[in-house]
Amino acid sequence: MDEVLLRSLTPSVLGVLVRRGADFAAAEDAVQDALVEAVRVWPADRPHDPKGWLVTVAWRKFLDARRADAARRRREDLVHEEPVPGPAPAADDTLQLYFLCAHPSLTPSSAVALTLRAVGGLTTRQIAQAYLVPEATMAQRISRAKRTVSGVRFDRPGDVATVLRVLYLVFNEGYSGDVDLAAEAIRLTRRLAAAIDHPEVAGLLALMLLHHARRAARTAPDGSLVPLAEQDRGLWDTESIAEGIEILQAALVRDRLGEFQAQAAVAALHADAATAEETDWVQIVEWYDELVRLTDSPVVRLNRAVAVGEADGPRAGLAALAALDDSFPSSSSRGHPLPRRTAVAAYLHERDGDLVTAARLYAEAARNAPNLAERDHLTRQAARLNASGRH
Repeated sequence: MDEVLLRSLTPSVLGVLVRRGADFAAAEDAVQDALVEAVRVWPADRPHDPKGWLVTVAWRKFLDARRADAARRRREDLVHEEPVPGPAPAADDTLQLYFLCAHPSLTPSSAVALTLRAVGGLTTRQIAQAYLVPEATMAQRISRAKRTVSGVRFDRPGDVATVLRVLYLVFNEGYSGDVDLAAEAIRLTRRLAAAIDHPEVAGLLALMLLHHARRAARTAPDGSLVPLAEQDRGLWDTESIAEGIEILQAALVRDRLGEFQAQAAVAALHADAATAEETDWVQIVEWYDELVRLTDSPVVRLNRAVAVGEADGPRAGLAALAALDDSFPSSSSRGHPLPRRTAVAAYLHERDGDLVTAARLYAEAARNAPNLAERDHLTRQAARLNASGRH
């Protein structure tokens, strides 16, 4: 079964159902049922027109559900709207669906979660990790969002800020391993940038291009993670870097600074350094100061502590880390593992020469790592320091 094909077709099929009058929650359920049917049927009898097949089956699933609900007054009208079997339209509705999911009846966080699940194809676990909350909490949030929009006509699309947040999280999930997902986020952000003259849209596109340019250098041939400082910069995509920097500069001169432009500026400074030693950490700290002012995000403050450690020495970085307030989740808070703070502490202690503490913290971070690649990397770091201490 071609899971990539099914994922790529899902937004368009969902868009067809919404345009034909289906409310979003019911349409999403019908599309999921059609995908299950495709997994069952296609291995033995793959259709010549996969999208048309999915549209027909999903629409019939939707109509079956509507017929079972006698209270829905538009039942007979929808029956007559059943599409004629045949090739489906080639229109790409994905970006429109992103805006529709950012509905004014939903809070921004609920809209983002719903879109990531229904259109982005992320699992509830992946979304929970992006939001730093337990999986059960995110499952409840998504269920409430679906109930809220059940029966709502999507004639009032949401705002750009929420759509940007969704695209950012989709890209981050792809950047962590799913290349197709990251490329799709870049494609949609390009379309949005072409349609809307907005500096933060440009900032997000620049940020994606600058990060994606390093993709080939982020993993070793055996699949292990390669830290930024150790990456082979000859593998970086210089065309994407040049494009990202050009887009960013055009956005910055408009003097309407936002979070994504500031993040892109940090990425540009990393990309501009020929070697890790030549990185302008002082200027990076200044950009993180801007990001703290714009977002007051605990993750931003954590990244700032790393930059301070590079610019002013590891003890300054540890002091900045200690200054983070209790709002930053620890490795065991709220039932959700978050090893990055522990890993940062380990790195700064290692640079300060305290190898025993660093090894212990690397091992602790590894135990709570959100994915196998990070766990293996942190475990190797702990083993390396433990081995050096025995010699």
